[in-house]
Amino acid sequence: MIATMKTMKTTRTALPALAVLSLLLSLPAGAQDGHEHHHAMAAAPAPAKPGVQAVDGLNVPDVPVVDQDGRPLHFYSDLVKGRVVAVNFVFTTCTTICPPMGANFAKLQKILGARAGHDVHLISVSVDPATDTPERMKAWSQKFGAGPGWTLVTGDRGEITRLLKALGVYTPSIADHSPLVLLGNDASHRWTRAYGLAAPARIAELIDQIAAPPAAETPARKYFGDIKLVNQDGREMRLYTDLLEGKTVVINPMFTACTGACPVMSGTLAKIQEHLGDRVGKDVRLISISVDPVHDTPAKMREYATRFHAKPGWYFLTGSKENVEAALRKLGQWVDEPSNHQSLLLIGNDRTGLWKKAFALSPVEQILPVVDSVVDDKGEG
Repeated sequence: MIATMKTMKTTRTALPALAVLSLLLSLPAGAQDGHEHHHAMAAAPAPAKPGVQAVDGLNVPDVPVVDQDGRPLHFYSDLVKGRVVAVNFVFTTCTTICPPMGANFAKLQKILGARAGHDVHLISVSVDPATDTPERMKAWSQKFGAGPGWTLVTGDRGEITRLLKALGVYTPSIADHSPLVLLGNDASHRWTRAYGLAAPARIAELIDQIAAPPAAETPARKYFGDIKLVNQDGREMRLYTDLLEGKTVVINPMFTACTGACPVMSGTLAKIQEHLGDRVGKDVRLISISVDPVHDTPAKMREYATRFHAKPGWYFLTGSKENVEAALRKLGQWVDEPSNHQSLLLIGNDRTGLWKKAFALSPVEQILPVVDSVVDDKGEG
């Protein structure tokens, strides 16, 4: 079974077409780091595994601090206001996670190049201001080749404690502080917490995301929204921005305990992956969404993905029951009972607005032409 509908064109408004899409989709069819430092934060718990967490309503206090050169500053007005910043939290006598975090900032500084100190400012805050004098902070930073644009701060213990609490990273014992980096764009009030020992290239990617101006509210973005899901690697992904925007997608519902249609559908997606080759992960994404998010953890989804030799660009998504249900409803795929899920592939091209449905249990040689017709659509019809 195949159903076709143009949902949106980049050259004209698409609100009426989105309403038609909603009707069409509703049609029925037959890491931990290994160090003891990585504990929970007192004010805002860190993710149990390396991850990314959006921070809403962060209020950065303008506490007095002293930088590594002994200059008195105010944290917000002198270091954060109107800027894009990356902030980590260290102390100079730390021998476990702090040196790797310092090395990460050094590599991040190199990746940023001329942007460091201009477009992006790096800040390291001491969680042990009683010991960390400006001189100690400067000596510590020199081990990593800190250059202009990387400011290290200490100060009065009471003021630093107030700052750490406001930023959600305070812990009574410095040995229990978490390896986090706080990324912020003060101008747009966008803040994100991330794993401080993540690859510097990944941190740079997150910085680029928060530094970018907010995306325009297109009809597709408005319809699908940025419902937060979690992929098989435990990474949070937004439905529209991270998965659909500007891509062609092949989407199917599934659950890992399914022994009927799901393995057949996943086998078909594996053949589609092979057919499309290196386009998967570039302009095409394969998306398998669990209809049983209560039981389908990222670990189970990763194990399932491995069974079908999923490559980068094929995402197996789960998440909170509420978010998964919201996403599946947008896609016309929600069911109350997992075993009642539809055996359909939803194939869509966000660039041109062409969307089709195909019966996922059909022979793959019947499905591939449908996939190709959407992937190669030029949006001219």
